[in-house]
Amino acid sequence: MLCALIMAGGKGTRFWPFSTEEKPKQFLKLLGEETMLQMTVNRIKPLIPLERIFICTGEKYISLVKEQLPEIDDRNIILEPEARNTAPCVALSAFIINRYYEASTMVVLPADHLINNEERFLSIINSGEIFLKDYPEAIVTLGITPDRPETGYGYIKLSKNTVYVDEYNAIEVERFVEKPDREKAEQYIREGNYLWNGGMFIWKTDYILTLIERLLPETYKALVPIKTSREEEINEIVLRNYGNTESISIDFGIMEHCDNIYVIPSNIGWDDVGSWESVDRYREKDSEGNIYIGSVNSISGYNNLVITNDHNVIIDGLSDIYVIENQGQIVIGPRHSIDKIKQLRNL
Repeated sequence: MLCALIMAGGKGTRFWPFSTEEKPKQFLKLLGEETMLQMTVNRIKPLIPLERIFICTGEKYISLVKEQLPEIDDRNIILEPEARNTAPCVALSAFIINRYYEASTMVVLPADHLINNEERFLSIINSGEIFLKDYPEAIVTLGITPDRPETGYGYIKLSKNTVYVDEYNAIEVERFVEKPDREKAEQYIREGNYLWNGGMFIWKTDYILTLIERLLPETYKALVPIKTSREEEINEIVLRNYGNTESISIDFGIMEHCDNIYVIPSNIGWDDVGSWESVDRYREKDSEGNIYIGSVNSISGYNNLVITNDHNVIIDGLSDIYVIENQGQIVIGPRHSIDKIKQLRNL
């Protein structure tokens, strides 16, 4: 039985001041009329019913989850008491999912990514589940075919071992590679046997818990009481023990120490929406190349990015600028330097 875990606890600081710690990017309408979280849930719903979709998030974001996903049952909102990276988040969620759905398969998805080819995405997830029926002690990940020497993503190096599953190739992973410099990224593109690591995984819930017990024993020990506790005791156990988990990513904690990891090359129109340049790539522009979100009026301007939340912004005769307004903060600068905006937070 396929279940989805959507990780929605990130702080989204790269989109400051529009994204704040109180309302980070997964709860914002950066690319359309739905928030990133709503887009993620609606994307997976044709394959996985709502009762098997779980959201893991921080306590301060639970009200936002309920506001944006009123149809989600309270039991499907998993409370993460503090941010301790993705491995504890996965472990906590796996224990809880396993209570409700024994012998389940989990697909793990970030809450703040864009996928344009949703039909193909669902087909690949379905094929990953089929693959795990034959190889239950394996992990499947989705690798994104790179179209540029990106230095902001991790990479997956492919081996030569391939298993044909459904209509896709599942290629054994040789290793995961951290974010490279420009020269290395260009080398990976030339060699042609690297994919971007999109941070999406499929595994048997029992198997990931077995790996956590072996590789992250303190995390397993802290959370294993969830297995046998009464439902009303779960939150107390998590609040008491979560700080004893290893604060480490799932990549470092599990993936780099495992065999039997397979990647399905996935041309699905993916973007991790990790910078303002992502908004520029995917938001619709007017005839002058401007992107205006919110209450904006402009005269004789081109190639501007203006996003407002609380106030009307009027621009007269300016081009190649960005203006971000939110909660009393107004940040203005040259368009080409917008990705340096996070450096201005402490001024």
